[in-house]
Amino acid sequence: MATQKVTFSLPRTLMTQFTRQVPPRERSRYVADALTAKLQARDQLLARACEIANRSRQIQKLERELDALSDEILEPWDEPASR
Repeated sequence: MATQKVTFSLPRTLMTQFTRQVPPRERSRYVADALTAKLQARDQLLARACEIANRSRQIQKLERELDALSDEILEPWDEPASR
């Protein structure tokens, strides 16, 4: 697995707690695991929000209206195609 060094700031109290509780040789893995878990949780929340939105009748109506629009992009000087 390719790795990359990063620099970021943490509140002093959090950093103190982190260095006291996580041994030096385990810190990178600990941070990577914590970030992975947090990002997966965020993805799950986003997916759940999409599922809820997709069940909305208002959203379904809007999607039908958008699907009915032409893919053709008209410039202001172009005549709209007859339908």
